[in-house]
Amino acid sequence: MEFDKFIDKDFRGCISIKKSGRCLFQQAYGYANLADEIPNTVETKFATASAGKVFVAVAILQLIENGKLHFNDTIGHLLDFNLHAIDPDITIEALLTHTSGIPDYFDESVMEDYDALWTDYPNYKIRTSSDLLPLFLDKPMMYQKGERFQYNNTGYVVLGLIIEKIMQMPFDLFLKESIFSACGMNSTGYYELDRLPAKCANSYIFDRKRDEYYTNIFSVDVKGTGAGGAFTTVCDIERFWEALLQHQLLSADMVNKMLSRQSGNDKDGDYGYGVWLKKEKDNSYTPYFQGCDPGVSFISMYKSQKETLITVVSNFGDNVWKIRKNVCSELFA
Repeated sequence: MEFDKFIDKDFRGCISIKKSGRCLFQQAYGYANLADEIPNTVETKFATASAGKVFVAVAILQLIENGKLHFNDTIGHLLDFNLHAIDPDITIEALLTHTSGIPDYFDESVMEDYDALWTDYPNYKIRTSSDLLPLFLDKPMMYQKGERFQYNNTGYVVLGLIIEKIMQMPFDLFLKESIFSACGMNSTGYYELDRLPAKCANSYIFDRKRDEYYTNIFSVDVKGTGAGGAFTTVCDIERFWEALLQHQLLSADMVNKMLSRQSGNDKDGDYGYGVWLKKEKDNSYTPYFQGCDPGVSFISMYKSQKETLITVVSNFGDNVWKIRKNVCSELFA
């Protein structure tokens, strides 16, 4: 099958398609470093924005299975700082399912540009999840807990803080120990933009006024938080899916819960724990996780009926959703 025909000629990033464990297509395009014309490869580590929520969700579910947390534990009981007007009875499950009503530091329903956050609060200050507290602690609740579903970045920042409180270590170190190392994801981690390791792609934004690209180092958090920001490769993402679906990270029962509908709405779609769910014609669900930041776009989905895994990532913010849709139309027609 000629998958190249579904990929725009100016696409920059990487795409990988696997079926029943066999690679159907894997190719990288464009540059990881535009100025020096260093090409992207399948080994390039790409930023993934909000896709990192799936790792935080798995870590929380691991702690629940290990008896260190419970779905109905509340943030007022778990956290030791002043929550101000935030409801202390918000539960772990409400945070996982975006039904908490906790004030969102980046409310995507009213804000379009993530880099607008840093007009008054420099992004270089964001190197831990707790560094985001000033952006939401003094805000009112968005709605009463449990009232509705609304995608919420703060909820996963707080989940990251809860991991740190329970495990007494940075959340990303716990993810490395409990997920990345366990899966053989040796090219995945949370890195500071001014200290990136080898083989990391810069992410680029187009400046229409100056007709040139610039990097996103002043447009996103310097280091990822519970809300997202992991760097990874397409091969590591495939290792993650394999370990998850083979119940190496969580029990079969917990994986089933994670990939089942827990919340959602008609406008935004259905949601499990850390994953979006696309409802199919036979009423089954196809899980996927995705992310979008200035200069970053990512999606990875697994269609169980066809045993097919599709991952597309771009370090120029290209339309990975269009590519995924076109590939699915061909593969699943």
